[in-house]
Amino acid sequence: MDIIVNQSTLKGTITIPGSKSHTIRAVVIATLADGVSEIDAPLVSGDALSCVRGCQAFGAKFVDKGDSWHIEGTGGQPKLPSDIIDVGNSGTTMNFLIGTASLVNGYTVLTGDAQIKRRPVQPLLSSLQMLGITAHSAPQTGCPPVVVKGTLQGGYTEVKSKISQYLSSLLVNAPLAESDTEIKAIDLGEKPYVEMTLSWLDRQQIKYEREDLTHFWVKGQQAYRAFRYRIPSDFSSATFFICAAAMSNCELILQGLDFGDTQGDKGVVELLRHMGADIQLTDEGLHIRGRQLQGAELDLADMPDALPALAVVGCLASGETQLRNVAHARLKETDRIATMRHELSLLGADVEELPDGLLIRQSHLTGATVDSHHDHRLAMALAMAGLVATGTTRVLNAEAVGVTFPEFPALLQKLGAVVEMK
Repeated sequence: MDIIVNQSTLKGTITIPGSKSHTIRAVVIATLADGVSEIDAPLVSGDALSCVRGCQAFGAKFVDKGDSWHIEGTGGQPKLPSDIIDVGNSGTTMNFLIGTASLVNGYTVLTGDAQIKRRPVQPLLSSLQMLGITAHSAPQTGCPPVVVKGTLQGGYTEVKSKISQYLSSLLVNAPLAESDTEIKAIDLGEKPYVEMTLSWLDRQQIKYEREDLTHFWVKGQQAYRAFRYRIPSDFSSATFFICAAAMSNCELILQGLDFGDTQGDKGVVELLRHMGADIQLTDEGLHIRGRQLQGAELDLADMPDALPALAVVGCLASGETQLRNVAHARLKETDRIATMRHELSLLGADVEELPDGLLIRQSHLTGATVDSHHDHRLAMALAMAGLVATGTTRVLNAEAVGVTFPEFPALLQKLGAVVEMK
């Protein structure tokens, strides 16, 4: 599917769907818990459903109640999958379930689509190896498919976790180890997502100690309990609408966002305010009014998923905008630094690739055919660019938005965008 976008002005109110990161954590913890958990307002997307299928392979029982998912867990004893687990395009699912596979006495094989097979997981595998787990990359590239054999006994390990999911996977699964686990986190990135994981452990009354976010001591032989939880709206998805409104002559109200939540991408609001954006939190929701933004230097270490959207914002901001400290964006579904530079250049942007980010100068964008490279965040960011580009922009392979935000094209249309899907 392609998204065809013409220059448009957005106006109106929408509710942002649920958080992918919370939904996947909820599904994994429900799978490990004893009893039936209820997950209200989950994100129904390709990634979330990949996680559900993976957890079913470990013995979870899943019932879709429409606006709620009911999951009967394994009581801390996930079973050996009878077949290879295919996580599709979900890197979060891959990393969390590698940890779950370490709890099982037997060989688990996990794979995914072509993009997953290029995404590194070796730091997590190496960390599990230090704990006595058999864990290796089948093609010996440090990427999936992977083979894991438990069972997790506990002990001491270190994890190089520029990708926060490596550490989060250990933290979620270590409470079910036979004995205590000590984890040293090295070069940790995306810190708010580790805080999100810890918030889930806290709700479950899991016993652990920590020294900042660098050293953790997790008690073994613990248990997860069935729970009921409503998934908050996703700031990563909201980022595209916040940026689209802030950089152009638009006025939007976004509902469902909780600024008390641990999601890292809520920091995008402060970055945009630093650039001069008019963004207010009101009783109606998050109110954004477009105005001319000023270029700025933005540190994206804790919010790498925001790079594609903020790269488009940089094209509209006066002067120069530098997105920095985000080299780990190269390890996502695509090398987002290189691909955003290339695709924005096709639209006429003056953009320069840096080792750890992008340098963008104010540019006049002209519609063209661009490619999402099957990356959901690129597809949405390039559609954003089409809203402000002169002429028509066609985004190829835009079906990728279904991974995290299937409603994206329909919400654009609801807000008045001249958009069609072909």
